[in-house]
Amino acid sequence: MPQFTPLLRPFTGSDPVHGATSLRTRLVSRTEREAIGRAMRDSRPVSALGGWDVVADRPLAVDLIEASHAGRLEHLVPVRVARMVGSPYGFLRGSAVVMADDVARLPVSGITPVIGGDAHLGNFGFYRSPEGELVMDINDFDEAHTGAWEWDLARLTASIWVAGRENGLTEENCRTSVEACVRSYAGEVVRLARIPLITRSFERMDVTHLDDAATDPGLREKIRRAAKSARKRTSDRVLPKLTAQNARGEREIVPDPPLVERLDDAAAEAVARGLDDYLVSLPAQWRRVLAWYQLADVAHKVVGVGSVGLRAYVALLEGTSPDDVLFLQLKQARRSVLARYVHGEHAWHDHQGQRVVESQQALQTVSDPLLGWTSFGGDQYYVRTFRNMKGTVPLDGLDAAALADYSAIVGTLLAKGHARTSGASMIAAYLGDDGGADADGDDAAGAGAEAAAQAFAAFARGYADQTEADHATLVAAVRAGRLPVAEGCTGSAFRPGDVRN
Repeated sequence: MPQFTPLLRPFTGSDPVHGATSLRTRLVSRTEREAIGRAMRDSRPVSALGGWDVVADRPLAVDLIEASHAGRLEHLVPVRVARMVGSPYGFLRGSAVVMADDVARLPVSGITPVIGGDAHLGNFGFYRSPEGELVMDINDFDEAHTGAWEWDLARLTASIWVAGRENGLTEENCRTSVEACVRSYAGEVVRLARIPLITRSFERMDVTHLDDAATDPGLREKIRRAAKSARKRTSDRVLPKLTAQNARGEREIVPDPPLVERLDDAAAEAVARGLDDYLVSLPAQWRRVLAWYQLADVAHKVVGVGSVGLRAYVALLEGTSPDDVLFLQLKQARRSVLARYVHGEHAWHDHQGQRVVESQQALQTVSDPLLGWTSFGGDQYYVRTFRNMKGTVPLDGLDAAALADYSAIVGTLLAKGHARTSGASMIAAYLGDDGGADADGDDAAGAGAEAAAQAFAAFARGYADQTEADHATLVAAVRAGRLPVAEGCTGSAFRPGDVRN
C-alpha cells in the first residue's frame, strides 16, 4: 500500500480542518508561500501530473469493492452493486475506494488543503443556504479529508471524460471539457490567491451567478429546470410522498423495501437517543430552534451509490402546527478512503461524523445550519437536513458545448473549496502564477494553467479507459455469481439526481 507523504503541510498555527490553535504563531507570508509553490513546481513539474499507467501491484478493482462491503447491511449490497453495474459512470460514482488507491500512487506537488475526496461531476449541486437562497457548490463530503488537491482534480476530470463518452461525445469533445475544467480551476485559484483569505471565504455561487457563468443556451435551460426542481425538494413537499396517517391518526414513514424500511422499537429508540446526543453538536441558536420540534417517526432510507449498505436514517420531526415539519437525515460515517494514504492507519478524527461536518463547513461557503454528528449502536453518524432543496444538473443529454461549459463551472467551484482552507497561493504559484505578468508581459498563470490542462487531459483519458475496464470486471464478477445484484434497483446510475436524497 503506498503511503502519501506531503512535501510540506502548508498550515502554521492551525490544522486545516479544526482551524487556528494559536494567534501568536508566526505566519508564513504570501510571498514565502508563493516561493514554496514555485520550488515545488521546479522539483515536481506540472507535466508530471499527466498520464495513467497501471502499476504491476495494482489491486483488482473488484477486490477493493468487495472489501469495502465489510460492515455494510448485507441485504443492501445487491442494491449497491446494481447501481454500479448500470454504466461506467455508475461504477465510477461507487468506486471512490478504487480511485483513492490509484491516485495515491501518482506524483503530487505536496500541497495539502482540505479536499472533497469524491469530487466527481455528479457531486456538485444545489442546496438551500441559511438565508433561503439556492446556491451551488461541492455537495458530498463522506470522503473529505486533508490531501493532495490533485486528487480531487483527477477524480473530477476523469468523471468528465467518462460522462462525455456516455453522452456519445468524441474524444476531442471530452478533452475540450476536461481542459476547460482545469483552466477554470487554475484561473480561479490564481484570482482567489490574490485576495485576503477572509474575503475569499465569502465567495459563493448562487443561481443568478450560475446562470451568468453558463454561456451555452442548452446548459442554461438545464440549470433553470434543475433549479426549479431543487426548490421543490423541501420537507413539506416530500411529506405526502414519504408519509401517511396510521390507524391512530399519526404520521408515519411509509415503507418501500428495500429502499425504505421501518425500524423495530429497539432500533427506533437507538436513533432517538442518537438525535438527542446530536443536539449537543449544534450551536445553541439551532438547539433552541429544534426545541420546538418533536420526533414523530424514523426509518432506514437508502440513498446514493457509494453509501448504499451503510446505515442511513430519515427522521420526521413535527413542530407546533400540522404544516410545520422537518426531516433530518442521519448517515453513517466511516473513515475516508483517503485517510490511510495520508496518515497510515492512524485516524485524523476520533469521530468520523465530526470529520464530515467540519470538512463540509470548511469547503462550502455556506452550509446547512443543522449539520451535526452523533453516535449510537457502535457506529458514528453525521446529521443534516433532508431534502434541503438539494439537486443536481442532469448529466445525460449534455452536448459538447454544454459539457465544456458545465465543466468550467465545477472547476471554479472546486477551486473555491480548496482556496477556502488556505494553500491557494502555493497552488497558484505551482501552476505558474508568479504574481502577475511574466517578462514578456503575458499572464504567467496562463502557461501553468495550459500545462495543467494538458496533463490532466492525458490522465483523464487514460483513467476513463481504466474505469471502463474496471466496470467490465465488475460486470463479469456479477455474471459469474461472485457479487450479488438486485433486479430493478439500478435507478439510472448516470443521472445523479435520481438516486440522491
